[in-house]
Amino acid sequence: MVKVSGLYKSFKTKKGKQDVLKNVDFTAYPGEIYGLLGPNGAGKTTTLRTIVTLLKPDKGYTEVMGLNSQKDSRKVRDSVGFLTGDMKLSGNLSPRMLLKFFGQLNHIENNIIEQRITELSNYLDMNTFLDKPIEKCSTGMKQKASIAVSLIHDPDVIIFDEPTNGLDILASKIVIDFLFDYKKKGKTVILSTHIMSEAEKLCDRVGILLNGELVENGVKEELLKKYNTQNLEDIFFDLAKGKGLLENA
Repeated sequence: MVKVSGLYKSFKTKKGKQDVLKNVDFTAYPGEIYGLLGPNGAGKTTTLRTIVTLLKPDKGYTEVMGLNSQKDSRKVRDSVGFLTGDMKLSGNLSPRMLLKFFGQLNHIENNIIEQRITELSNYLDMNTFLDKPIEKCSTGMKQKASIAVSLIHDPDVIIFDEPTNGLDILASKIVIDFLFDYKKKGKTVILSTHIMSEAEKLCDRVGILLNGELVENGVKEELLKKYNTQNLEDIFFDLAKGKGLLENA
């Protein structure tokens, strides 16, 4: 389980302090996929980076599997698989070499690493490029390798920031099916995306983030009923309009 409580975060800019997160609260449960939805710049990535200990909040706290992300940062990192758009794989190392390296970095025994490489490669359809230099891999191949790297230690919590970014429709389906399987295994899955159709397909609960504020949060079906609509996009545009974000659109 992941709990985010009263989260505030700001950054210093040339124009002064910019508030990025403002009192964000939500809980993601095991066996469910929680979707953090919003446009680029809404604060989604900042929220996720705070959960996985890469950023410290100004106020509030986050918990992962009952562990405080700031006080128990090492244990939290061991429990989380984090895929971010900033993970740019490059160089002469192959996906297999990278998976071995990150497996050893997580203090996993070599025989377990080999087993995990086989499992992830088969599921993500990586066998044809597992020993190919990353620099010669396509964008989709690199994205699959990034996903495998983030999951090599078999974490209890999966946090994916725009996981289908750069993938074609076939590769995207593999990722979506993969997330469904991790949900069935009882993992806690958090997905950030600006693609509403993707969230509708994947998520059990959703939170809509606009200008750093969580303006809506709850079970997907209950939110659709509340707003009397069949899709999340209508809810998003209704809330964005209420915040004055569509006045110049």
